[in-house]
Amino acid sequence: MSSSSSSDSEDGGRDGGNVTGRRGGGGDFEGPSSSRRRSGNGVWPEPFVEALAYQVANDASRSIGRLDAALALFNLFQVCSTWRAVSRSDLLWQNLTRTIWQRTRRLHDTWRDEYIYCHRTARNFRMHRNIYTTLHFLPPTDDNNDAPLSCRRLALFDHYLAAGFSDGSVRLFHLPTRIHLSTFLPHHRDRLGPFSRAVSGIILSDTQLVFASLDGDIHVAATNNAELPPRRTHVGDVVNDGALVDFSGCERWWVGLYAGVPGRAFHVWNGGTEELVFIGGTLTDPEAVMGWHLLTELTQLIGRVRVTSQELAIACTSLRVIVFDLRNQVLVLGEEEFRRGIIVGSLDANQEALVIVDGRGRANVRRAGTLEEVCRFMVMGASQRGVLGCMNSLYALMCTGNVIRVCEVERGEHLYNLRERIGETSAIVTDERHVAACSSDCTIHLWDFGAQ
Repeated sequence: MSSSSSSDSEDGGRDGGNVTGRRGGGGDFEGPSSSRRRSGNGVWPEPFVEALAYQVANDASRSIGRLDAALALFNLFQVCSTWRAVSRSDLLWQNLTRTIWQRTRRLHDTWRDEYIYCHRTARNFRMHRNIYTTLHFLPPTDDNNDAPLSCRRLALFDHYLAAGFSDGSVRLFHLPTRIHLSTFLPHHRDRLGPFSRAVSGIILSDTQLVFASLDGDIHVAATNNAELPPRRTHVGDVVNDGALVDFSGCERWWVGLYAGVPGRAFHVWNGGTEELVFIGGTLTDPEAVMGWHLLTELTQLIGRVRVTSQELAIACTSLRVIVFDLRNQVLVLGEEEFRRGIIVGSLDANQEALVIVDGRGRANVRRAGTLEEVCRFMVMGASQRGVLGCMNSLYALMCTGNVIRVCEVERGEHLYNLRERIGETSAIVTDERHVAACSSDCTIHLWDFGAQ
């Protein structure tokens, strides 16, 4: 285990400091107490000041950057003691955490603590402060497949990391302890190829793990009861649907991207009832033959699909990208062909935006609903060696060769490269706190940017 950090020369405005306006040591937050005082003069009623604080913070977040909202609050709370008393409102911090950091679930005692945690973690990401380690697990002992084990997918959710492999197994890790909790290996049916059971996607939450394989099977496992075997909730039909090349979703929706049979690119399930509600789409029709080849040879990525918290699905192949609304009968909101082609492995999305790299190594950050460009930046070496990409709300990570580059997604600024060189990478994922990547030797590398 090792730690990384860089100079703190940018602290001050972006560090947010002492949001209540009280002078504190080290520039840290000294947020509100649990009680609230009312204004006695009646000139500036507390609800008005609270609404003003909310507006000022959001204006700073949108016009300058999310890390700058804290400085705006700090300045506002220094006006007088009455205004500073508003900083004790947990409702204010809940609203700010939701709108600025898109976090609706609280992991800490108060929403003020949650906001501080989100701010400091994002700050750590920007300043390259992290703890690096590797996760270990026992290799399979009963695999009849002669092909070497390879990691195909990674998924993060709060305290969990799930890794899906070419033998159809999914390994679940507990991140606070770095412990391997369980290995889920479903009973597979007759195989149509040596890689038909390879994991093609994972949806992870605090209670369950949903994973799919290339042959179209979908299984559900409980994260809080590793003793229960995974349950097959959907039986794949490769002949009629093709290969399930990617699988993603959220609590409400599961989306599968297929290749092999024309006109059946997308399958959408209701995540609550597990009912299949839509089949259609032509996105992968040109890649039909390549879809069949994946069952016998794991070659290049054919397509990717991602689902945002706004219930939008974003998918791409090497030719075009498409966005559709899952809430409105899979209504297509935008579609675009890339003249220079798309590096499929680069696509990822956060709550509001997507990132994608074209064939010449130019990365585009787009708004998810409209495909409007936010910023662009170059990914060195992408056109020669390919790229695997991932993103969280503020940063995009691009892995080319054995170098992982970190860029911010509001202006496209290149911040730094992760110091560790992990070799050829087969999968990479990030959330607001962690980055996880798996190298060709199936070592899982973990960077933790959490506020300590």
